[in-house]
Amino acid sequence: MSQGELLINIDGASSGNPGPAGIGVVIRQDGTIIHEISKAIGEATNNVAEYTALVYALQEALIRRADTVTVITDSELVHRQVTGEYKVKNANIKPLFEQVQHLLRGFKQVKMKHVLREENKDADRLATKSIKSKQAQVVAPLFDNHGEESPSSTG
Repeated sequence: MSQGELLINIDGASSGNPGPAGIGVVIRQDGTIIHEISKAIGEATNNVAEYTALVYALQEALIRRADTVTVITDSELVHRQVTGEYKVKNANIKPLFEQVQHLLRGFKQVKMKHVLREENKDADRLATKSIKSKQAQVVAPLFDNHGEESPSSTG
């Protein structure tokens, strides 16, 4: 069962650079919000948080079997790197960029759209909320939904 086209707003935030960081993702289908993610990701830079939000968004879209996704971000860096305008030079971002490239292959079509921060308020609110919440100390659960250990619990 295909979900067709999804519109996804993403944002990452960090309090300090690096500092406590979080992500916000809003997924819409036919103008209706069908899923939101607000998650603390531990200590990270703003750019790592932005990429992590994109990874979570693409994973969720694949789980929902979307054919086409439009990703809306206020990060000029993420937008320009993913679209090939900028090269990825930062060692902390390269693995995330490579993961994004791998996930993108799961879709028939992907559009990336850069917007001003004011046009990305829902995702920004979720990212900011995640770093202010009391659960910000919890980086990842010990087990995922499939009962397998997550990488953070093995070392």
